[in-house]
Amino acid sequence: MTTNTITQLTDPQGFSADPLTELLRSGAQRLIEQAVEAELAVLLEAYATDKTNDGRARLVRHGHLPEREVITGIGAVPVKVPRVRDRGDGEEKVRFTSTILPPNLRKAKSIEELLPWLYLKGISTGDSQEALTALLGPNAAGLSSTTISRLKADWWDEYDRWQRRDLSTRRFVYIWADGVYFRPRMAEEKQCVLVLIGADEWGRKEIIGIADDYRESTQSWRELLLDLQRRGLTHAPGLAIGDGALGLWHALREVFGATKEQRCWFHKTGNVMNAMPKSVQAKAKGHLHDI
Repeated sequence: MTTNTITQLTDPQGFSADPLTELLRSGAQRLIEQAVEAELAVLLEAYATDKTNDGRARLVRHGHLPEREVITGIGAVPVKVPRVRDRGDGEEKVRFTSTILPPNLRKAKSIEELLPWLYLKGISTGDSQEALTALLGPNAAGLSSTTISRLKADWWDEYDRWQRRDLSTRRFVYIWADGVYFRPRMAEEKQCVLVLIGADEWGRKEIIGIADDYRESTQSWRELLLDLQRRGLTHAPGLAIGDGALGLWHALREVFGATKEQRCWFHKTGNVMNAMPKSVQAKAKGHLHDI
């Protein structure tokens, strides 16, 4: 019998090769590509009317620069910056330099997270450039309101396609339902985002539905569940897990009457902990988990 004497070393970046980390990296890569493409589109539009002597467009795309890696909070993300070709006869050639991915950038700042949070906190598109410059320094000055508007439009189109996707071939054994409350922008009332997560027979989890409202009412949950039905989710899930919000259970019985119900143990545990002294909470939590 052979003895394995190879020592397994940890990832120098601090990340193991797990599917979740790889999924996050690929998502970050797509977001960066979208942002850079939005920057490039602004430049190409600025020179759209410029023509060469023979009537061709002066500024055109011209492949990509060599791929490089940018270190982010989730590890190294490979990125590629597009190039442009200036066909004009002038001495000064137009070049594309990305503000988000400048030539010497090797460590990324959290711009992808910062942009939506600035918007949610009440910073308008027109004020985003000034806010980003103050927070991130002069390197963020190129993130104009036009670029940010393009990014928001791309994100909305992607969300709209996701909301209309076909579910006729999907079947979920379990679904988890909950309402997440937050105060968007400068609104007085808290907004509630209804979230449904499903797991199929192979144990694969995914978000299957999102809807925004101001409360977890029966009507709100009913509309979300009916929308899933309209897009092809006709098989009732085997089991639904949720908290004590009565609106969810009333709507579920109307739309998916055959689905069994189960109260969420996370919420149950939290309710018990809130009613006990802190000195005994750790021990009680262990007993609850044993149950």
